[in-house]
Amino acid sequence: MLRGIDLALRDGATALLGPSGAGKSTLLRLLNRLADPDSGTIRFRGEDIRRLDPRALRRRVCLVPQLPAPLPGTVAANVRYGPSLAGRDVSVERPLELAGLAPSFADREASRLSVGEQQRVMLARALALEPEAMLLDEPTAALDEQARDGVERTLAHLVARTGISMVVVTHDRGQAHRLADRIVEIQNGHVAAWA
Repeated sequence: MLRGIDLALRDGATALLGPSGAGKSTLLRLLNRLADPDSGTIRFRGEDIRRLDPRALRRRVCLVPQLPAPLPGTVAANVRYGPSLAGRDVSVERPLELAGLAPSFADREASRLSVGEQQRVMLARALALEPEAMLLDEPTAALDEQARDGVERTLAHLVARTGISMVVVTHDRGQAHRLADRIVEIQNGHVAAWA
């Protein structure tokens, strides 16, 4: 449960750091309107997000879950899914490249990829929407060290290459420093510190 959060997240990369159960993932759910606050206001670009259509907001602010959940079918079908709901077609090459996957992955069955590759498919699927911001919920939690390092390198370059803003949830202080310009520490449902 979050209490008394008063926080402004600027453009760039911000890490939400804290132990399990501190409220980090709850904050992401609120930012993406998977839940609404009991009180208070959450604003995106100055506008109360409760006034925004949730689907439209989620195209602008994409959530990448902790555990990869590819849709049945090819990698290309996964990447095209979100834009197709918005009535757009998208070339899969750029999102795949930004997510660190070669174009040859497009025709592969997403469910048969390694967990690290599936996490990159989740990233490409979000990037295909060309969002203004991405919310990443412990994006390397299910990965081994080598896969984690690769995903971290990809994420570290995204802000510079695309101008996209990121909010990364992590319990790993080292990862927070590697991926973010700013770190917000959350403990027991409130902001304990920020830098």
